[in-house]
Amino acid sequence: MKFQNIAFVAAETPNGQEALRRLKHRYGHVAPENADVIVALGGDGFMLETLHAHMDRRPAIYGMHRGTVGFLMNAFQEDDLPERLAAATPVKLHPLCMRATDVHGVTKEALAINEVAMLRQSRQAAKLRIRVDGKTRLEEMICDGVLVCTAAGSTAYNASAHGPILPIGSNVMAVTPISAFRPRRWRGAILPDTAEVVIEVNELEKRPVSVAADYTEVRDVARVEIKEKRRISLTLLFDPEHNLEERILSEQFSP
Repeated sequence: MKFQNIAFVAAETPNGQEALRRLKHRYGHVAPENADVIVALGGDGFMLETLHAHMDRRPAIYGMHRGTVGFLMNAFQEDDLPERLAAATPVKLHPLCMRATDVHGVTKEALAINEVAMLRQSRQAAKLRIRVDGKTRLEEMICDGVLVCTAAGSTAYNASAHGPILPIGSNVMAVTPISAFRPRRWRGAILPDTAEVVIEVNELEKRPVSVAADYTEVRDVARVEIKEKRRISLTLLFDPEHNLEERILSEQFSP
C-alpha cells in the first residue's frame, strides 16, 4: 500500500508531543480528515481514542509507541516512515456495539474496540443473568462483574480477569466473569462473533451496576445488549516482522 497524505496525531505527553513535532517537520502533515493514513503517537489508550475519533471515515491507522504498554503500537523510529507504511500489514477489527438501558428506561449506544465491561458500583456483589441469542445460559451469577471482549481486546482487561486470549481472525468473542462468587466453577465462555449477548441485572436498587464500552460509561443499568458490528471495519497497520496476530500468539506463551 502507498499512502500519499499522512496525518500525525499524538498523546498530550512530552514523548508524544516531541515525536509529533519532529515527524511533522520531516514528512509534512495534512489534517486527519484529509489523510489516507493516520500515524498515532502514544500508547494503547491513545490508539483507542484515535480509532474512536475517526470511526466515521475509518482511515488506516499506524501506531508508533510513545506511551506505556504499546501492545497495539509499532516500534518508534523516525527513519523510512513512508517505506514502513507501504510495507505494513493491515489488520481488520470489528467493534462491539453496546446498547445499555438504565433503571429509568433511558437507552444509550456505544462502540467498544476492546470490551464491554459491567461492574458493581456499590459494596455489594452484582447479580447478573446472561442470555445468548435469546436463551438463558446463566440464570444468576453473583460477582463483581462480567465483560465481553473482541479478539483484539482479549489481551487487555480480559487477560487481567483470567479470560482466554483470542487469535485475530478467529471470529469469536469471550465472555469472562470478574471475581465470580457463584457459580464458583464457571470460567466464562467463547462465543461466535455472530452471537448476541444480553446481560440483565437482578435486584437493581440493592445491587446497582455500571457498564463501560471502552471509555463510554453508563451508570445504574438494568439491561445491556452486546453484538459485534460487522459492517464497521477498522484498519490497523503493523510492521510485518511484528504484526498483531504474532503478538497475540506470543502473549499466550509469555511467562
